[in-house]
Amino acid sequence: MSDVARLRLVAQRLVGPRPATASGVVEHLSALQAQDLLGAIRSVGLRMGPPDRSLASAEEAVRAALAAGSVVRSWPMRGTLHLVPPADLAWMLSLTRLRMESGAARRRDQLGIDDARSARACARAVAAIEQRGPLSRAELVETWEPLGVSAVPGRAYHLIALLAMREVVVQGPPHPSRPAEQLFALFARWIPESLRQEHEEAVAGWAAAYFRGHGPATIKDFARWTGLPVTTARRGLAAVEDELLRLTVDGQEYWLDPATPDLLASHGEGADAVLLLPGFDELLLGYADRSATLPPHWAELVVPGKNGLFRPTVIHRGVAVGTWARDPGRTGQFRATPFEAFTGEQASALTALGVSVST
Repeated sequence: MSDVARLRLVAQRLVGPRPATASGVVEHLSALQAQDLLGAIRSVGLRMGPPDRSLASAEEAVRAALAAGSVVRSWPMRGTLHLVPPADLAWMLSLTRLRMESGAARRRDQLGIDDARSARACARAVAAIEQRGPLSRAELVETWEPLGVSAVPGRAYHLIALLAMREVVVQGPPHPSRPAEQLFALFARWIPESLRQEHEEAVAGWAAAYFRGHGPATIKDFARWTGLPVTTARRGLAAVEDELLRLTVDGQEYWLDPATPDLLASHGEGADAVLLLPGFDELLLGYADRSATLPPHWAELVVPGKNGLFRPTVIHRGVAVGTWARDPGRTGQFRATPFEAFTGEQASALTALGVSVST
């Protein structure tokens, strides 16, 4: 599985030629996990060129792209926040909206979000944003006070997500004083041009984009990542499989961009480097089966108690070998903790990255 892990580094542009812009990174991956906004900004920054560009500079460029609307953040699939190309969000939602809404229907019923309440919330949100411009989450929820939204924990979140899935609102410009937050804008204003596609064309295009940006990956990876039914995912792959390379490893069939193996051959040294990835990076979250990068016996150390919160990982040769976090005893510094013990090579690389090492 080591070849699969290293090939994914190249496919995801963590190694080798990298897009020069934040929008280029997001377009290459098609969508990028973004529950944690600051982590998502780092994930994009790590994939931006040129090679000598500092991560701080790249992250600033990602923030500028969010401010300009050339990258947007919303709930395009699986009810989970992602960064996506703005023009693609509408066709993604056309494929996923019904499954997302039906999947959360019972929870909305429990929260008292019926058609009447959601319609009133929608009307109030649109009127407030049209009058005042993009609103923070707190300001948006405040407009719903007459509807009793804040009285029930979870009701505001599900209403916001529902309006986002229905193309009413989208996360727009960064909050002026809170780096980890964005303001909510009207979908049609923030994304003035949306690409609309027929269902089968959209599924095929998504399959091609996914396998090129994530491959080697399986059909189950694609179906899980998009939230599409496996039968639909298979139709998408069948429409574009002639454009992809098929690879069989341990009896498992993978698909990838035909250019990826040659890119790995040209950038093998980079693929063997030590990387510091944020907690929800696409290298882990982009697959149903993440064992090529995270050996199952170490999974508990990355997602303690299977609580859905992924710790930042130390990656070496495409495989997770530890976690890292801010050092509580040293302001602005970071400390890495191995799953077992870091090798001398890994420890030296971490030190060079300015990270102290736990033993």
